[in-house]
Amino acid sequence: MTLPAPDSDGVYGRYLYASALRTGIGSANIRLDHGMLGPTRILAFRRIGSRVAVVFENPKFMSRGDDDAREGVKRSFPFSVIAMLDIVSTGPSGQTVVDLSPFYTHDTMAIAETLNGGGMKLPDTVESGGKGFHQVPALSQVDSTTVKAFTDNVEAEAVLTFASDAPGKEISQLSPDPHQISFIVHHSLVRLPGPGYVPRRLDIRSGSHGTAVYDFGAPLGQNVLIEYANRFRLVKTDPSAPRSRVVKPIVYYIDNAAPEPVRSALAEGVAWWNQAFEAAGYIDAFQVRILPSGVDPQDVRYNIVNWNERQTRSYSYGISVIDPRTGEVIRGNVVLEGLRLRQDIIIFEALAGTENENTGRADDPVKISLDRLRQLGVHEVGHTLGLVHNFHASTQNRASVMDYPGPRIGIVGDRLDFSDAYAKGVGVWDRYAIDWLYGQPGAGEDPDVAAARKAHAIEAQGLRFGTDIDGRDSDSAMAGNNMWTDGADTPADLKQMLKIREIALSRFGPHVLHPGERLSDLRRKFVPLWLVHRYDVEAVGKLIGGLDYRYAVVDGQSPLPVSVDGGQQREAIDALLQTLSPKVLGISPALTLMLSSGVNGNPDPQYDTEVFRMAGSSTFDPLNAAETAAEITLHSLLAPSRLERLVLQHARDPALPGLDDLLGRLTSEVASRHQTTLERRIAYRTILSIAQTRDDPHTTPDVALALSGAIRQLGGRFTAVSGQGDDAVWCQEMGALLKDQARLGREATKTARPAANIPPGTPIGGEGGWLSEDAPI
Repeated sequence: MTLPAPDSDGVYGRYLYASALRTGIGSANIRLDHGMLGPTRILAFRRIGSRVAVVFENPKFMSRGDDDAREGVKRSFPFSVIAMLDIVSTGPSGQTVVDLSPFYTHDTMAIAETLNGGGMKLPDTVESGGKGFHQVPALSQVDSTTVKAFTDNVEAEAVLTFASDAPGKEISQLSPDPHQISFIVHHSLVRLPGPGYVPRRLDIRSGSHGTAVYDFGAPLGQNVLIEYANRFRLVKTDPSAPRSRVVKPIVYYIDNAAPEPVRSALAEGVAWWNQAFEAAGYIDAFQVRILPSGVDPQDVRYNIVNWNERQTRSYSYGISVIDPRTGEVIRGNVVLEGLRLRQDIIIFEALAGTENENTGRADDPVKISLDRLRQLGVHEVGHTLGLVHNFHASTQNRASVMDYPGPRIGIVGDRLDFSDAYAKGVGVWDRYAIDWLYGQPGAGEDPDVAAARKAHAIEAQGLRFGTDIDGRDSDSAMAGNNMWTDGADTPADLKQMLKIREIALSRFGPHVLHPGERLSDLRRKFVPLWLVHRYDVEAVGKLIGGLDYRYAVVDGQSPLPVSVDGGQQREAIDALLQTLSPKVLGISPALTLMLSSGVNGNPDPQYDTEVFRMAGSSTFDPLNAAETAAEITLHSLLAPSRLERLVLQHARDPALPGLDDLLGRLTSEVASRHQTTLERRIAYRTILSIAQTRDDPHTTPDVALALSGAIRQLGGRFTAVSGQGDDAVWCQEMGALLKDQARLGREATKTARPAANIPPGTPIGGEGGWLSEDAPI
């Protein structure tokens, strides 16, 4: 590569550097996907001695002060030398030719770290990497045939190979030689963006994500942390017009590797964003096209929706190439995943059957799942446009595609109605968020002042916003901020979902399979149906000890935080205790036998990780299924932070439920039922869950003492039972267990099964380890 003559500081040039994987590993757990990006860097070529250093600079820390102040900040923080390049030749005008191979073959995407179980993890994934992976320089090489130079960017690729003597089971399932695994890494050197872009200060009410910069030249009394909202540069051809075309539209390309009808569905869904840009005053500013044959989807000039495959299903995501100095989005990059769509189809086959599959009818599982795919495409592209999740949107009539939407399922007579399963188009929140992020201020108006005015207005309308920090964990306190639900997230919604589940279970049988399909596949389709209420359980759980609070600012329009109404909290306890009842957790003998068909053939990780543990060979275990479903509720009810909030809210307002209210009902209505085998299994799981929470290091002392008291009372109640039958013996043994604290602690530890190991009954669940340490078949 020929570099221009260096400046007075010895810098030959500065560029944006972006990387991506052309080839992935095909794993749900090891995040090395085809199409995924590495972080965007500021790269400088700097002369050091007789060589040229490739340096990643550190623009996160800066100063707007004078030259001496800027230099002082630069000296206070590190930079990274990634490679030392040999100088091949020097021209008379100072131009320098260097060999870039040492840089392009450097592991800039931390592949070795990820293969060894480190690196960035997605929610619900498990550690599945190997050990000892290291790069093999002799088996890593730049592919010179891939080098392309354009006006504003240079693209190149290299093969990187990594070796290990202990690759691990996951990699052994995926690689032809797990001891040596290779990747093609794509590199982009991009001209720094030119002048004219105006950064926008992030507002926590906006629903946007941002880039953090520390300005140590800020006046005293002001924060040194500045957050710039991430967005594309969008310039009207007529800045004075309320509505105008733009100089350069935002164009997204759908990966032509996506098959039909997937490709067309994605193009249709992603194009919905133009509705929001039109509402913000931009004419035809957002466009969608199918990637033409021969165009490189990893070329940094193209915003791309990649189509990726994995051996088992997992997350899709949208990440951008972003200028770390200003927050400007240079390129949008989405990675979507094929098995996630197929898992959606399985869910709807379990709910609706396969009789009308591929007919286009309202209950066609393929049609419903393609509607869900349209939502997925527009959602992930929304991230690359600059937006974060809004899990509150479902409580406000599908206000945003940035929610994780649950399907809207109605009940007509004794049939399920899927005619309105998923929304079409963007929502009112999306229109606001795009207008806040991209809308232009009036003549002479400060852009940040104009954006704050829009945020005030949306607050005054009462439109809600809640995101991951308060929504992803099932024990969080923000009521209504939930994933995979539809409706108001109230006890009534959970009861409705239980009715849907009851109707589907009453009809569950061979009609959910295809002609000639093995009957043992019923077990795979049973799991998402059996746990179809799981997210409504989590949503209703957040009402108990819950708070109504907003992302607010001084002088904003948001109300102050308040506790969830006491009556609604008690209704939530009622609804969750219903999910622990034998009526909800019982499986008919006929269905138990139907789920016990034999299976043989080669192991299939996609199948094996999505069936319940059996009672030996292919014998279905209804008690294990009941216990697993019960644990979802118990994990929500007995979360240490939730129990502590009950203590705090009752102390603040005695009219609100306290810890004693919850524990009293749980022990009397669930833990004390033991007349049948099913009731005893539910009671056992409940008591062990109480003991596990008591011993949890996150449980506060006051809560732990209350749980110990509940266990002691239960022990006395069981010990008082006399007789010789199964029920009496069970009670006597439980009484003995609860009186022996050391033994109880060991049993609680032995049977602990964290919520992350509950079956992945959604389109995005992780794989591995959620049944037991044994293989499920």
